[in-house]
Amino acid sequence: MNEVIQMKGYHIERLSKVNINSLEKLYHEVYGRSVAPGYYSKKYDTSYTGVEHVGYIAFNERHNPIAYYGVIPCFIRYGDQLYLAAQSADTMTHPKYQFKGLFVQLANLTFDLSMEEGISLIFGFPNQNSLHGFLVRLKWQMTETLAYYNIATGMISLDSVTRKIPFLKKVYEHYQEYILKDYLVSKKGIENAVFKEGFAGVNRNALYLNYKKYSDTRVIQIGDALLWIKIKNGLVVGDVSCPSGEFDTMLINLKKLAMKLGLKNIQFHTSHQTRLSWLLSSRYPAQPSFYVLFKDLGSRIPLDKIKFTYADVDTF
Repeated sequence: MNEVIQMKGYHIERLSKVNINSLEKLYHEVYGRSVAPGYYSKKYDTSYTGVEHVGYIAFNERHNPIAYYGVIPCFIRYGDQLYLAAQSADTMTHPKYQFKGLFVQLANLTFDLSMEEGISLIFGFPNQNSLHGFLVRLKWQMTETLAYYNIATGMISLDSVTRKIPFLKKVYEHYQEYILKDYLVSKKGIENAVFKEGFAGVNRNALYLNYKKYSDTRVIQIGDALLWIKIKNGLVVGDVSCPSGEFDTMLINLKKLAMKLGLKNIQFHTSHQTRLSWLLSSRYPAQPSFYVLFKDLGSRIPLDKIKFTYADVDTF
């Protein structure tokens, strides 16, 4: 039986396999576009952690979804210890129901549920519009802003041109596969390198990488370097494993690949103080990217020791 909280004019249900498809409808109402069918079912299937469907949906009297807040369980590794944590993920409120306190109400319910489920830390990457709510109303802590590195290729973006025309979009997708086939390797992702640098981070073991299949990402090899990538508004690099002495050669060949693919830029996002940040900052100017925020529910991990790349963001 799904948990139901009755309120005046609406009711709240815990996220479940029964109601999760309502998120697709709410997303369309909020953003005016659609996600792939089953996207949220896969994204919130975190059964590998022992905890899943940690979030709440608000419905109006006609049982139409009007707001949602949820987190995605995962493990943070610090030293030799694993901590059950979660990433603050989708936050949506129907335009007709904004400024009624639903975001804060659903978030606080989710935090209480997280503690009941044994989650000791929640992290997130809110945008500018949500930052004030997280810091002031929900009392989160900010440790840094990820660094964004943009490498222009000088190409016109075939990705943005073709996506508006179904026939050309299909042709371009086939062309992408043809170009990528010589680079692809049979890996689901890249392990997290920050542990070797003395930091904490998301534990990207085999179970986690299998879970991340909900997103259309690939792993490619250039020389001895492995790159976890996604093609969306350019070539987005989630993370990279590369010997320091080969970094420049890898970047040269990566840029050639992006040009072949007709992509206008290559994007990296990473925490400061990491090896990847040092390699990139010595070659390119950094711009501010995602805010890194935490809601510590009793983990006792030094928050400034937790580092991320874009591979750790739920939208990658």
